[in-house]
Amino acid sequence: MEYNYLGKTGLRVSNICLGAMTFGSPQLGKLDKEDSHKILDRFAALGGNFIDTANAYTKGVSETIIGEWLAKQKREDFVIATKVRSQMGDGVNDIGLGRKHIMASCEASLKRLQTNYIDLYQIHGWDLATPPEEWLGALRDLVSAGKVRYIGVCNLCGWQLQKVVELCKNGEYPPIVSLQQQYNLLCRHPEFEELQVCKMEGLGVLPWSPLKGGMLTGKYKRGQKPQHTAGRIGIVAQDESKAMQIAPAWSQYDNNTEYWKLVEGMGRIAKEKGKTIPQVAIRWLLQKDVVPSVIIGASSLQQLEDNMGASHGWRLSKDQMEELDNLSQTDIPYPYEVILRIGADRDNPFYPQPFVKNTY
Repeated sequence: MEYNYLGKTGLRVSNICLGAMTFGSPQLGKLDKEDSHKILDRFAALGGNFIDTANAYTKGVSETIIGEWLAKQKREDFVIATKVRSQMGDGVNDIGLGRKHIMASCEASLKRLQTNYIDLYQIHGWDLATPPEEWLGALRDLVSAGKVRYIGVCNLCGWQLQKVVELCKNGEYPPIVSLQQQYNLLCRHPEFEELQVCKMEGLGVLPWSPLKGGMLTGKYKRGQKPQHTAGRIGIVAQDESKAMQIAPAWSQYDNNTEYWKLVEGMGRIAKEKGKTIPQVAIRWLLQKDVVPSVIIGASSLQQLEDNMGASHGWRLSKDQMEELDNLSQTDIPYPYEVILRIGADRDNPFYPQPFVKNTY
C-alpha cells in the first residue's frame, strides 16, 4: 500500500480507500456484518487505513458495522470518513445541512461508529435551502469541540466548490480539505471545473465509482444484454428506470462505439502490464496528480483483492496514460474549448494550469 497526504494537510491516507456502501442488510442486497468484517480485516491486513461511509448507507447500518469492527482495533491506526445531509428520519428537520440536523447527525454517527471523533466529516451534497455559512459554522463548532478532525465536501459543481473555498479563506471556518466526486474514464467532465479548483486550491480529490458501476471491468460484451444476476448493470439492464450514476443504463453504452474502443484499449494495456482491466481503470486515477486516494467498493474478498492490486508496485507508462486519456476524452464544450485553444501556447511554468497539460 502507498500513502499520500490528503490535500494540503498533514494527514496521510492509503491510496485505496474502502467504501462501505456495500455494508448493510442482506435483505437489501448488501453484505452482512460477518462478511463486512472479513473485508475490513483483509483491507487492514493489506495496509489500508482509510474507510469511507455515510449515515445514509442503509440508514446507519454501514456505520454500525464499521463501529463494531473499529471497537476491536487501535483507533489511531485508521482514518474514518462519513457524511451528512440525507434524510435520516420522519421529522421535518431530519434532512439537509441546517445546524440542527448536522449536530444531531454527528452525534448519531459517533455513537454508531463507537468513536469519540470523526477524521473526515463531509457534506454529502449541496443543500439549496441552507446557506453555506450556516453549515460551515456548524462544522467549525464540531471541529472546535474535538468531534471532527477535518471537513470535506461531496458532489458539488464548480461554482459551489469555489464559493465554499473562498468563504473558508478569511479564517472564520476551517478549510475544506477534500472533494469526493464521481471521476472515472467514463466521467471526466469534473476536469473542466471541480478538479481545477482542487488543483489550484490544494484540495485532494477522492474519486467514487472508479469502475462506473461495472462498466469499466471489461466483463460485459457488445450486443449481449447482461442478465439480472450480472451485478448492478445487470439489474438496471432489465429495468432501465432504475438507472443511476453508479449503475448507468445498458442502452447508453451497448451501441456506443467509443465506449467499446475504450474497453478494447484497456484490455490491451492490461495484457501488456499483466494486470486486470479494473486495475488499469483504478491505476489511471491514481496517477492523476490531484488524487490522493480512490474509493473502491467490494462485495467479496476476491473483488477487494483485485481492486487493491492497483495500489502499488507498478505504473502505467506516459504513453499508456495518454492513450487512455485520448480514448476516454469527452467533448470539450464552450467555453472550455476556447480557453484551452487560445491558451495552448501560453505555458507559464510559474503559473501552471492544472489540465492544460496532464501530469502523471
